[in-house]
Amino acid sequence: MIRAALLTTCGAPPTVVERLAPELADGELTVTVEAVPITPLDLLCASGTSYFGRPATPYVPGVQGVGRLVDGTPVWFGTSAGMRSGVDGSMATTVAVPAADVVTLPTGVPLTLLAALGLSAVAAHAGLTYAGGLAAGNQVVVLGAGGVVGQAAIQLALLGGARRVVAVARSAAARSRAEELGAAVAIPLLPDDDVASMAERLRDGADGPVDLVLDPVFGVPAAAALRVLRPGGCLVNLGSAAGATAPIESAVLRGGSLRMVGYTNNGLSTDDRAASLALVAGHAAAGRLTVDHEIVPFDSVADAWERQSSGTAAGRIVLAL
Repeated sequence: MIRAALLTTCGAPPTVVERLAPELADGELTVTVEAVPITPLDLLCASGTSYFGRPATPYVPGVQGVGRLVDGTPVWFGTSAGMRSGVDGSMATTVAVPAADVVTLPTGVPLTLLAALGLSAVAAHAGLTYAGGLAAGNQVVVLGAGGVVGQAAIQLALLGGARRVVAVARSAAARSRAEELGAAVAIPLLPDDDVASMAERLRDGADGPVDLVLDPVFGVPAAAALRVLRPGGCLVNLGSAAGATAPIESAVLRGGSLRMVGYTNNGLSTDDRAASLALVAGHAAAGRLTVDHEIVPFDSVADAWERQSSGTAAGRIVLAL
């Protein structure tokens, strides 16, 4: 028998139950799970309102996790729980995972931290590099710098050779944290901002034209950031936390020959995802990369789920198994 977090009703939190251990199919590996993050994708899938459709219940949520193989090798693994019917996820003491979805980690990587970083850090890294073409000496704007993607992006941009990062965040605490993580300056996002006023603050905070914008928020912030890009600059969009639409002017795009690129981790090949995770894990193991996270016992999954969903958690919640 194993212990698992079982979600029986969409929109409600999962609860811990005992169930039979998973049967190992051809091409699968057994992972003893040590830590699992509660991610926005987990919450979205479990809400029953995602673009993947309403998941069949009951199921075990968790689109990623970290743990160890039978021989003790530390690994990260991904699942399609909530996105594909009949698939259980990472929130269990033992899981069976296709070998292609398992990535070996370097010895010494802090597994709870890597669980917190996970695919959010992959999105930050791949968005900056594969999609955005980050180059040495670039000046980068990171919108939504208070989130896990934004915090990781600040550090990964600098580790990737950026000369300067300008962060944008709503709260004073998030802006202070962004500067602790390496941002040269942190710009406030104000409730009554329009495109012109925010673009002016970005220009004041930037040291000359901006080469690249990493954008998990869209809306007014994205439209403002486009106005400070150099000719030929690029904005990479990863989400829409500030709005599903943005007041973008054709003249701004055409006048600067700007590029707007949409990015999703689903577009990464298995090899590219593994390479990005290996880079993230290496930085985490060396103490060069971190994000705010909270470690919670597995038995408290229902409360943790509610707090992550309501936005009252202190960063990304990681369930410790």
